[in-house]
This record gives sequence, C-alpha cells and structure tokens, in this order.
Amino acid sequence: MKILLVDDESLARDRLQRLLEKLQPDAEIMQAASGEAALKLVGEKAPDLMFLDIRMPGMDGIEVAGHLDALQQPPAVVFCTAYDEYAMEALNHHAVAYLLKPVREQKLQQALAAAGKINRMQLTSLQRVASERTQVSSQTHRGLETMPINQIECFLAEQKYVTAYSAQGSLLIPDTLKELETEFATSFVRVHRNALVSLAHIARLIREEDGSWCVELLGVEQRPAVSRRHVADVKERLKHR
Repeated sequence: MKILLVDDESLARDRLQRLLEKLQPDAEIMQAASGEAALKLVGEKAPDLMFLDIRMPGMDGIEVAGHLDALQQPPAVVFCTAYDEYAMEALNHHAVAYLLKPVREQKLQQALAAAGKINRMQLTSLQRVASERTQVSSQTHRGLETMPINQIECFLAEQKYVTAYSAQGSLLIPDTLKELETEFATSFVRVHRNALVSLAHIARLIREEDGSWCVELLGVEQRPAVSRRHVADVKERLKHR
C-alpha cells in the first residue's frame, strides 16, 4: 500500500508517519507539505490512501479533494482536522473518514478501516462546513494554475465547462456553477443560468433597447446577460453590497 501524508506542519506529518509505520509496516509512506505538491505526487506515484489536512495555506484540503474527485481512480481519503467536536460531527454525517488532531493510534486504526473515496456530494457538503476558498485552481498543460477569488469578475458556463474571468486573464476550472454559487453566495450573484457574477466587480446594470438586461463589469469585456427571473434579485443585492 502507498500512503501520502499531506500537511503543512512537518511535526504533524512526522507524528502520523510514525503511527502508520507501526500499524502498516509494509506501507510505502510519502509526504507533501502543500496541496500543490500533493497533487503532483498523486500524478507521479498514484497513492492508494491519502491523509489530508483541511486547513493549509494556498490550496487547502477541500480544493485538493476536488481535484481528486475528477480522477478516474482517486486515492481513498482520510481528512485530518483540528475542528471542534460540533464540526467533526458534521463531517461524520457526510460519511467522510476523519482524524482529529493530534492523531491518536486507536482513531487512526478506525480511520484506516473506514477510509473511502470522496465523491462530489461529499465535497459540496464539506465546502459548506469549511471556510470559503481564497482561489480556484485547475490542472492545465502548463501545470497547476490558480486564480484568486477576489480578482474573479465572473464565472461563465460554456457548454460543459466553467471559465473564471478576471482582468488578468481566464481559467477553465472543474467546478460547476451550482457548486460555486453555493460556496461563494455572499460575494457572487447568479444573473443567468450560465453566469455567476462578483458583486464587487459590477460597474452597472444595463437595460438594452430590446428590454433585455446585462451587467457591465469593471475589468473584463464580458457582459453577462441577466435573465428576467434574476433581475429583481440582482437589483436587491446591488443595493446592499
């Protein structure tokens, strides 16, 4: 068995490795100090099991799990977290194996038995429990690319894909608009079935000559259409932004 430990704290990784060497002496154990490094190792080494810290700078455990979910054969995932008992109980209800830091041997043994693949429904539920991401990311031919949420002016769904647009460029991402709308409900507003717009980047709401509506954004040329069913909500959100 190949096991990957992902945590930005070296002491936490080393402690977990010592426990795993005791419980799984034949396992090949690898370590990664960041989400980016973890995804690279997943591509190179194809681990069977991953112990994944939730709170990490840069790409956190929830984002890493999102990328794993897109793989045909992802490793089984055990989340590691310092959440309090109430949040841990919420995670437990979503059937994701977890460990509370500092990791105890007995709990580790139970988690090893319960480890299972994360699916998209579990990921969406976890995103509601965890703090919002500070960036979106995507694996491209240039490697792992990221875009800060506070720079994104809109998300547009085009055929089967979603593209994030900012003044600095665009990025094709694996998320769905529905997931993004749920996660970033406080800072983005749905204006159309294929468009989610940053409230902070709306320059103005425009009514065209034919009676249709669109939003003009501050730093990108895209002008997402606003469907009739969303006009009232967009106006209301703009009043209170």
